[in-house]
Amino acid sequence: MLVITRKSGSSVRIPESSLVAGKVVPAAPARRRGPAASYEELARVAARAWRPVESERLGEWELRAAEGFTRRANSVLPLGDPGMPLDEALTAVTRWYGERGLPAYVQTATGAEGTQEMLCAELERRGWVREVTAELWIGGLAPVADQDASVEIVPTRNVDAAWLARYQRKGVGEVALKVLGGGPSVWFASVPGATAGAPPAAIGRCVVDGRWAGFAAVEVDPAQRRRGLATAVMVALARRALEEGASAAWLQVEEDNAAARGLYSGMGFAAHHAYHHYRQPPASESGSGLG
Repeated sequence: MLVITRKSGSSVRIPESSLVAGKVVPAAPARRRGPAASYEELARVAARAWRPVESERLGEWELRAAEGFTRRANSVLPLGDPGMPLDEALTAVTRWYGERGLPAYVQTATGAEGTQEMLCAELERRGWVREVTAELWIGGLAPVADQDASVEIVPTRNVDAAWLARYQRKGVGEVALKVLGGGPSVWFASVPGATAGAPPAAIGRCVVDGRWAGFAAVEVDPAQRRRGLATAVMVALARRALEEGASAAWLQVEEDNAAARGLYSGMGFAAHHAYHHYRQPPASESGSGLG
């Protein structure tokens, strides 16, 4: 049997006898929009922008944990060779997360040069379950900063209680605050609510890392959408990132978030690659410390 991995990361199996012809897929052509970037560069930049509270190396893999706050901070980033056969590496990964009472996740990627289609196929063959797929988009930073803003916003260094009141994730504690505040140069922005004491109408987060500015947690009060508030938040953060010397931008967006994809496309962003989180096989959950 042959395992064929689609660009989306899903795999299909076909009998080898049914193969008529095949060829090596060439590297992805240069994109007409946005800065040039390799998958590995972007993966490392994105990882530095969302740091776990604990990490450990397994060869060239990084095991990351943050008491379960987001999959990105609680998954393996496999950028290279783990230094042992794959089955042994996955056993070590499952054990490491089990010791922390967490399920094991592996973050993989497809759709760009240097991504991990083969690893996706090997994980699926071993029963690992893909739970989430999203995309990482990139674009020039100046076009974001040049957008018209409906309100003036002054970014701050620290996340406060008001900002957290608008943040979608519930039960934000000390660990989450460490993740949100981690990164080379972190900025937060918010638009005040309609009334005194109300949560902000919109919020956002940006991490500046060399030439890159990474946007995250851009959220708007549902009652105040389509007023340009998300744009205003990103404009304020982009202008601050430009002042620090950044020139390129990245962000992550889920496949089914049509509103966000429309907004980002209008700002000049385009998809670079898809990334996926694979969860350990159900049969190994009992050994993960979860019961």
